Amino acid sequence: MKITRKKLQKILLQKIFLYGIPFFSFIAVRMLAFVCRFEYKISSQTLDFIKANQTFIVAFWHGELFMQPIVLRHFYKHRRVYVLISQHFDGEIISRLVKFFKIYSLRGSSSKGAIKALLKAIKKLQQQDLVAITPDGPRGPYHSIADGIVLLSQKSNKPIIISRIYYHNAWEFKSWDHFKIPKPFSKITCVIKEPFLLENFSLEKAKEYIKSKMEEDRF
Repeated sequence: MKITRKKLQKILLQKIFLYGIPFFSFIAVRMLAFVCRFEYKISSQTLDFIKANQTFIVAFWHGELFMQPIVLRHFYKHRRVYVLISQHFDGEIISRLVKFFKIYSLRGSSSKGAIKALLKAIKKLQQQDLVAITPDGPRGPYHSIADGIVLLSQKSNKPIIISRIYYHNAWEFKSWDHFKIPKPFSKITCVIKEPFLLENFSLEKAKEYIKSKMEEDRF
C-alpha cells in the first residue's frame, strides 16, 4: 500500500506529539514545581489513613491535572498508582506524561472501553493499589460527575479522597475544563480531603454528593 506524502507528514506529526509533548511537559511540570511554593493542607485523620496504607480512590478535576502528578508522588510515593485515562489521542499523551512520574494508566472512557477499564480499576484496588480518576473527564461538561467514579467506589467498596489544587496565579486555557498552569514563582495550595464512602447512595445522589464534596469551601 502506497503512503502519500500528506499521510506520511501526518504520521510524523503524530509521532512528534506522542514522544515530544509528554517529555517536554514532564520537564515543564518539574521545573515549575521546583520554582513554585507548595502549601499542603491535609487533616491528621486523612494523613493517618494514608500512612496506614489504606486503599482508596483519588478524585480531582480535569482542569487541575497539570500538578496532580507532583501531589500523587508526594503523598503516595511508596504506593503503586493507576490513573483512568481516555483512549483518545490526548489521553495517550497524558498516559505517556504520567509514566515519567512512575504513575500507570488504565485506558478507557464513557464512550469507549468503559466497562473493561472499570473492571481493571476494581482489580487494582483489590490488589491494594490506588486508582485516580477525573470525574469530569475526558470531555466534560465542566465540573460534572460521570457515573464511573460512583460505580468504581460502590463496586470495590473503597472510599474516595478528593485532591484539589488551587493556583494563586496561573494561566487559564479557554478549554471546556478551564485547564490551568501555574506561573513561575507563584503559590500552589494542595488540599487533600477526608475519605468518604458511597454506601446506600443511589447513582444520582452519589454524584450530587461527590460534586458537593469537591466544590465545598477550601480546607
